[in-house]
Amino acid sequence: MTTIRTHGAPPRFTSLAPATAEPVATFPVDDEAAVRDKAGRAREAAVWWDGLGHGGRRTRLLAWKRAMTRRRAEIIDLLQRENGKVRADAVIELSVTLTHVDWAARHARRVLRRRAMPSGPLMFNQASTLEYKPYGVIGVIGPWNYPVFTPVGSIAYALAAGNAVVFKPSEFTPACGKWLVDTFAEAVPEHPVLQLATGAGPTGAALCASGVDKIAFTGSRATGVRILAACAPTLTPVLLELGGKDALVVAEDADVEAAVEAAVWGGCANAGQSCTGIERVYVADAVYERFEARLTERARQIRAREDFGPITMPGQLDIIRRHVEDALARGGRALVGGPESISPPYVLGPIVLADVPEDSAALREETFGPVLVVNRVRDAEDGVRRANASEFGLGASLFARRGATALARSIRSGMVSVNDVMAFPGVPSLPFGGVGASGFGRIHGADGLKEFAVPHAVTRRRFTPPLAVSTYARGAKDIARLERVVRFLGSR
Repeated sequence: MTTIRTHGAPPRFTSLAPATAEPVATFPVDDEAAVRDKAGRAREAAVWWDGLGHGGRRTRLLAWKRAMTRRRAEIIDLLQRENGKVRADAVIELSVTLTHVDWAARHARRVLRRRAMPSGPLMFNQASTLEYKPYGVIGVIGPWNYPVFTPVGSIAYALAAGNAVVFKPSEFTPACGKWLVDTFAEAVPEHPVLQLATGAGPTGAALCASGVDKIAFTGSRATGVRILAACAPTLTPVLLELGGKDALVVAEDADVEAAVEAAVWGGCANAGQSCTGIERVYVADAVYERFEARLTERARQIRAREDFGPITMPGQLDIIRRHVEDALARGGRALVGGPESISPPYVLGPIVLADVPEDSAALREETFGPVLVVNRVRDAEDGVRRANASEFGLGASLFARRGATALARSIRSGMVSVNDVMAFPGVPSLPFGGVGASGFGRIHGADGLKEFAVPHAVTRRRFTPPLAVSTYARGAKDIARLERVVRFLGSR
C-alpha cells in the first residue's frame, strides 16, 4: 500500500500488484468521521432491508450472485493483478464464493424463522416461540489472502440474516472489495445496505468504534487482540478467525499417492497463503520412506508463476526465511528448496523440510508460504497427538482407511478433512472457525447465519394453570402440590 497526499484533500492510498509493484487502484483513507457516517447510513438502510423479510432478501441475494457471475471476468482479473493469484486459484475462489451466497440466500428462512418451541411440563400453559432477529449493522474487516471468498463468508450470511454491512477490505486488496460492493449495488440499488470503507489499521479501528452492532474479523492473532481491545469499551461482540497451523496426518494404511498430492496442493495452493493450508505433515513410520520419496519428486514438479502466484505481502518473505533457516540450523533437512528459494517478490518454488524439531518456529508459528514440514511419527495416533500440540486449532486433514472417523474426532480443531485437504470451506452447510489461538465464532452454514442474529424468545400465556405458583395469590396447598410435581419429575 502506498499513501498519496494531495494538497487540500484527504489522504489516499494505492494498491500495488504483488508480482510487479505496479499500481492497481487508488482509494481514500476513510477516517473516523467518514466511517461513522457510513455506519449511520447503514443503520437507516438496515430498517428497509430487515423489512423485506426472508423472501425479499433471498431474491436480492440471488440477484447479487447472478451479477457477480456476469461480471466474473473483472474479479478474476483483479484477483490476478491485485492479489497475485494464478488464474486457476482465482476461478476456484470465485466458485466457492458464489456457492456460499447461494446457500445463505436459500437457507436463511429455514434456519432463522419464527418457530414454536416446547414449553415443558411445568409451563404447559405457555405457548413458546423462538426466532432469530438481525443485530442491525455488522462491520466486516476482511483479509488479503482470499479477498473475495473470506469476507463473503461473513457478508453474505450477515445480509441473509437481515443486517446491513460496512465492509473494510484489506488495504492490500481494496479493488477486490470494491468489486463486491459494486456488484451488490447493481443487484440492490434501492438503499446502501452494503458499504465500503477503505484504509489501513486506523480505518479498521474506526469501524470498531463507529457504533456497529458486531464486528467480524479475519486476520492475524496480533490484530485480533487489538480488535478485541477496541470493541471492549462498547461491549461490541466480535467474531474472530485468526489463522492456523494446520496439520496433515498420514496413517500407516493411507493411500500414499493421494496423500502426497493433497499435501503438495494443500501446502502450495495460493502460494501457501491459506489459513487452512497444510504447514505440518506427520507421516506414520510404516509409509514414511515411500511418502518422503514421492513428495520430494512431486514437489520438484511444482512451479511458481505457473502453479501459484507470488507472496502478497513483502514482509512475509522475512518470516518464511526465518522459519526455514531456523529449521535447518536445528538439524532439519531440506528435501526441496531452501533459503536460496526465497527472493522478492516470489518464493521461487515449494520448500519441503524434514526432521524438524517440534519446538522450532517452522512448526509452532504460522509460516504462510509454500513451506511443508514433514516429520516421521510412530503411527496415526502419534501424528494426531503432535497435531494437537499447537496453540492453533483451525483445520486439519487426515489420510487413513481404518478408524478414520475416530481419528478425525480426536483432532483438536474446528474442521477436519478426511482423505482430502481443505474440503470443508467449500461445503456451505458446514460451520467454519477454530479453537484456541485460531479464534472463536463461526461463519458458513446454519451456525454462520445464527452468528449474525440474536435469538428472540417469546412466551404467551394461553390459560390459567391448575397449579399457579408464580403469583402471590398462591396458597400453601399450591406449593405442596409443586413439591409433589418436583419429586415426580426428579425421579423419572
